[in-house]
Amino acid sequence: MTPPRSILISGAARGIGRATAELFLARGWRVGMYDVDAPAVAAAAAGSERARHGALDVRDADQWEAVLRDFCGEQGLDVLVNNAGVLSSGPFAGKDPGTHRRTVDVNVAGVVNGALTGHPYLRRAPQGLLLNLCSASALYGQPTLATYGATKAAVKSLTEALDLEWRADGIRVRSLLPLFVDTEMVTRDGQGMAPLKRLGVRLTAEDVAAAAWRVVHEPRRPLRSPHRPVGRQTKALAALSSVTPDWANRLVVARLAR
Repeated sequence: MTPPRSILISGAARGIGRATAELFLARGWRVGMYDVDAPAVAAAAAGSERARHGALDVRDADQWEAVLRDFCGEQGLDVLVNNAGVLSSGPFAGKDPGTHRRTVDVNVAGVVNGALTGHPYLRRAPQGLLLNLCSASALYGQPTLATYGATKAAVKSLTEALDLEWRADGIRVRSLLPLFVDTEMVTRDGQGMAPLKRLGVRLTAEDVAAAAWRVVHEPRRPLRSPHRPVGRQTKALAALSSVTPDWANRLVVARLAR
């Protein structure tokens, strides 16, 4: 009997991470659910024999090593989802240095740690996939989301580089770029985002989970971009930014931020 395929998700206690875990569990996968909030992720994983859970602060590479060893053992890992992230919106100068630093540490260093420690496990799988949660804010710098957007631009660049670098290892690297998603991070921490008032929240965590499922199962197309915009708004913005001059993109972002 063929063993179930495996996926490990950071930030799996709630929001996109939890929705993704629930979708893959429902479709027969073995799922590793890890989060800095250990009690919450334990509650999210409760009742499933194919779910394994534990505490993970993505800023700590040693913790990454421990959870990967716990979940994978000597086996390979089919999919690793770098989902954990934090958001602090509002005027750049109104945030203290610690807030900016935490955003960078979680959203960039956390993704680097996941990719680095996950690489040997993904390489052992027949077709390993690293899936990074990016954001439409990576397309152009966003007022009131300056540091957050910068971290997502870093994730976008890392995705592009590793997709080329790890091709020889048989590992695909992809990113998902949603706009505003109806999660606690947006509703609680994103009220200072200027574009939110104009664009609204049109995506659910389940929409992004479904996009993750599609990416995992899509056919290989060597010349296709590694990035997958999620939702009509993001697809439109991504298409616009790819063909319009920089001054036009700047004008669009400036108007959205009013």
